[in-house]
Amino acid sequence: MKLRFFYDVVCPYAYLASQRVTDLAQRTGAELEWCPVLLGGLYRHHGGDQVPAQGWAHNKIQIGAKDLARQAAIHKVALTHNSLHPQRSVDAMRLILSAPQHTQVALTHALFRAYWVEGANINDSELLDSIAKSFDVDPTRRNTQAIKQELHYRTAAAADLGAFGVPAFEVGGKLWWGQDRMHFVEKALGGDPSLATDVGLSAKQDNGTLTFYHDFSSPYAYLAATQLEKQMTPLGITIEWRPILLGALFRAIGTPDVPLFAMSPAKMRYLQRDIRDWADWWGVDFSFAKNFPIRSVLALRVALQAPSATLPLYRAAWAEGQDISDPPTVARVLDEHGLNGEQLVLGAQQPAIKQALRDNTEAAQRDGACGVPSFVFKKRLIWGQDRIHQIGNMVVSESTPRLAP
Repeated sequence: MKLRFFYDVVCPYAYLASQRVTDLAQRTGAELEWCPVLLGGLYRHHGGDQVPAQGWAHNKIQIGAKDLARQAAIHKVALTHNSLHPQRSVDAMRLILSAPQHTQVALTHALFRAYWVEGANINDSELLDSIAKSFDVDPTRRNTQAIKQELHYRTAAAADLGAFGVPAFEVGGKLWWGQDRMHFVEKALGGDPSLATDVGLSAKQDNGTLTFYHDFSSPYAYLAATQLEKQMTPLGITIEWRPILLGALFRAIGTPDVPLFAMSPAKMRYLQRDIRDWADWWGVDFSFAKNFPIRSVLALRVALQAPSATLPLYRAAWAEGQDISDPPTVARVLDEHGLNGEQLVLGAQQPAIKQALRDNTEAAQRDGACGVPSFVFKKRLIWGQDRIHQIGNMVVSESTPRLAP
């Protein structure tokens, strides 16, 4: 099968993917095609900002920087922050396309290294000319109309496939976005994607407490909730379930109330499929909530009173299609799981419970959260159910775990 890898040297996650994609193709016997595109062109095609991070909340910027460093460390990739980032990459991407096909991959690696290891200015004509000549590539050819048109065409074709960012991977007409989705790509190619963390710890060890900030309004928080005990109990980690008002957090840090609705149609469609990909990966039932965005205040206040109600309420919302903003529905779900539904629904009106929910939300903001699910472990915050494996890596840093996707 063919694996197409869409990239732009300006993207650090595309750089991380570039260090792994060849091995992935070799393991699966896939025919790998490197596809240079212009990231800014993808953004323009889908009506996005040219520098998306400029519109991010401070908390999200901080989390993103730390996550990038962790991802580089996990995959043992040298990475240095480029003080000029983000740079205009059009000349560099044209240079790649101007090279003979058998030279393009090596030239790509040289440009990635210049940007993400050496901190170079890839808009310096002398630097690009020097790199080109080191590969016996005519440095003037990148400025021809034919090369300019080729880059434009390739970028438009990637956008038409549904690519809204890089790195992106296409197998058999299906697209995945992000170097942290490469296990899905490997699975699609018939490889073995079972790369779960294994640090060999005894469940009897006490390795501390994990704070789990969550809101029933998030499908990704649902996925995390289904996996926490499975992932944390073998590591000897105790879970502290802390419901928060996600909308209040968003308003406090300057994020749209429903980020999904602020995305381009292409990204919105992709993320809805991504949720289903993860549900399949974890082996849990999933059905996108018909009443999305969910009004989750009642369920959150119930979960504050009875943490054991958390998973039943998540399943009701995201697997069974039930309306957990409706008091009789919530009471019935709780009764079915051996809890006193009427009492817990009434208790949700207690001033102390309302204040506790506000306090949790403020604590999440102080801890640096920009969304849910967020985990705080050993005074470090990790965001996203797709980062659960990093907690295992943090438990015993001297171990050498098999890397999770």
